[in-house]
Amino acid sequence: MAAGIVVRSIAPFLQGKDQDPAVVVVDEGGRFAISLLSGHLGGANELAREVAAIIGGTPVITTATDVQGLPAFDVLAPKLGLRIENLSGVRLIHMALLAGEPIQLVDKDGWLSEALAGYDNGLFIEEEDLETALTRSNPTVYVGERERSWPERWLRLRPRSLVLGMGCNKGTETAEILELIRRTFEQEGLSLSSIQALATIAAKKEEPGLLEAAQRLGVELLWFTAEELQEIDVPNPSAVVARHMGVSSVCEAAALRAARTGQLLIPKCKTANVTLAVARAV
Repeated sequence: MAAGIVVRSIAPFLQGKDQDPAVVVVDEGGRFAISLLSGHLGGANELAREVAAIIGGTPVITTATDVQGLPAFDVLAPKLGLRIENLSGVRLIHMALLAGEPIQLVDKDGWLSEALAGYDNGLFIEEEDLETALTRSNPTVYVGERERSWPERWLRLRPRSLVLGMGCNKGTETAEILELIRRTFEQEGLSLSSIQALATIAAKKEEPGLLEAAQRLGVELLWFTAEELQEIDVPNPSAVVARHMGVSSVCEAAALRAARTGQLLIPKCKTANVTLAVARAV
């Protein structure tokens, strides 16, 4: 149908670019597939291309970065498994790109390297050191787990790279579990947006507090048998844990087992009822 009909029909239901679905309009003659709404985050641009290919029509794409042949970070991030922590930063970076302003790129692990390799070398200024980058006024794309006091024109993309190994006493409240996680992440300067999963021992896989904590963080709760955890070398084995759980470590061993890297970022820390360790999976 006509694009105007669609605009008037959907207008009362629009909530924002982070919530609206993709909308593609096809004219009655099948000549055009128009990306009308949520071209990047919702995937309407790609859908318009697919529909046009099927019907033998022309895709109509009007988003500024696509028109100018520039990278769209709200498209790249989801494709690469990166979480956009501050959606407002996407607009600021895109505006800077459209104005021809060089973008500082802090991406130590190279998440964006391949995707940005084909663009003009002068478009991005690479800087590995986060602290050095923070002293500059350039608009910046940061990819990583670290948390800081961020300048306004910084887009933060979070890899799901942190696995939380957890142990707890029976009946431990979700609030105590989440409080330890949040306090530890704040002290260590890490972002909660980078949590990939919680991991524990099989004996705790039905623990309500752990299940609810994983749900509230929007991640999966993984579990391993005592035999699987016993194979893992940890820096802080516990005779008390061995006596009660049949394995010398729960939180550190579970974190390392789930991350599959052997890189323990935060060793065991605890409250009265909860233990926590963090491993990096990248």
